[in-house]
Amino acid sequence: MTTSTLTPDQQEVTRILARFLVGSRYEDLPAEVVHEASRGLLNWYGCALGASRHATVQAALDAYQPFFGAAQAQIVGRPDRADILHAALLNGISSHVLDFDDTHYRAVHPSAPVLPAVLALCEWRRFSGRDLVHAYVLGVEAEIRIGLSVFPEHYDRGWHITGTAGVFGAAAAAGKLLGLDEERMAWALGIAATQSAGLREMFGSMCKSLHPGKAAQNGLGAALMAQHGYTSSTRALEAKRGFGRVMSDRFDPEVITGNLGGQYELMRNMYKPFACGLVQHAVIDGCLQLRKEYGLRPDQIEAVHATVGPLVMELTAKTEPRTGLEGKFSVYHALAAALVYGAAGEAQFSTQSVLDPAVVALRQRVTTTLDPHMRKLEGRVRIVLKDGRELDRHVPEALGTLARPMSDADLEEKFHGLASEVMQRDQAQRLADACWKVAAMPDAGEVARLGATAR
Repeated sequence: MTTSTLTPDQQEVTRILARFLVGSRYEDLPAEVVHEASRGLLNWYGCALGASRHATVQAALDAYQPFFGAAQAQIVGRPDRADILHAALLNGISSHVLDFDDTHYRAVHPSAPVLPAVLALCEWRRFSGRDLVHAYVLGVEAEIRIGLSVFPEHYDRGWHITGTAGVFGAAAAAGKLLGLDEERMAWALGIAATQSAGLREMFGSMCKSLHPGKAAQNGLGAALMAQHGYTSSTRALEAKRGFGRVMSDRFDPEVITGNLGGQYELMRNMYKPFACGLVQHAVIDGCLQLRKEYGLRPDQIEAVHATVGPLVMELTAKTEPRTGLEGKFSVYHALAAALVYGAAGEAQFSTQSVLDPAVVALRQRVTTTLDPHMRKLEGRVRIVLKDGRELDRHVPEALGTLARPMSDADLEEKFHGLASEVMQRDQAQRLADACWKVAAMPDAGEVARLGATAR
């Protein structure tokens, strides 16, 4: 197993990480990590397919298509092909726009910035499924460690950590596939660092999904530039004016270098059963449990009270959303839609659902109470019925969290529900099967090509 022997106080954090990435072998990966990579790939694909015809993706495609280069890589869920940089951008956007993609238990959406770069590169140049899995795992490792080294202050300042850290994940993964040596890998991380971006102000707009899209594109570009000798500082992470110290006053380099190879952050990944921010999932889960248990109809409900933690009110306090994207950042809409429809999938966060009179009427009867001691993924709901009854449900851990993970079967059902919007069941099943067996495939590009749909 490859482990780091140097310490952060030697001021070589960027080089330590680069050395680990270059020296890591596929054989170092535990079997459970390889399997988790298949779960992450399947979940990512479902999210990208489900959003592939979204107005956000179409607008980006219309803007960039006149400038596409050679048809090197597939744009997921569409017949279109593009050069690898534009394919990474478009696929990064589509995989995040539904806010249905995976979430590390601390902060980052790991796969949306990394897999678009990896898949594009695997189509352009032939790599094996083992290569894809290895690069994906290492990309997530770099992304999460760098992101957590400045978390939570970095996020609290207003940076969208999926964009700011995601560019490192894409660069590390692409650099591994390209076979960069230690110096060039350090350059790739530096080129990524100077392109790190993404503002939380954009939440609820199309720009939120641009963050992982640009991270994928810029990280892939960083690795390609480093391969061709484009230099950068080799202390981009730890230097006084480097990423860590510029982005946070509490930068902790040990988070990046500690126990490298001894644990893999992909194993702390979570998958969403509901198509919105994970912080809302506990109270959505509670509403759905009560609706099913008591056979509730919207016309029976007088009021809905949710007790939530601080992050719910910070991120999802929109009381009057107007679009589907805004609805994802409204706990009021989320609970009303869940109780009206009995689900909280992508359809329940469409603009049509946001404007549904039944949802709007119930949304106006949803209130929230902030409990500063409630954990991020915990929640309580109390539903008051018109006959005077009060139904209460405390959810200490939402479905989809590490304590209540989605099973392989759950993930495949979610995938098919999203894929059914754009492809036939038999094609979707071939793609799902490829995700599960990707590590055994001689040509990883085949997984990407299976994401194409007819014109």
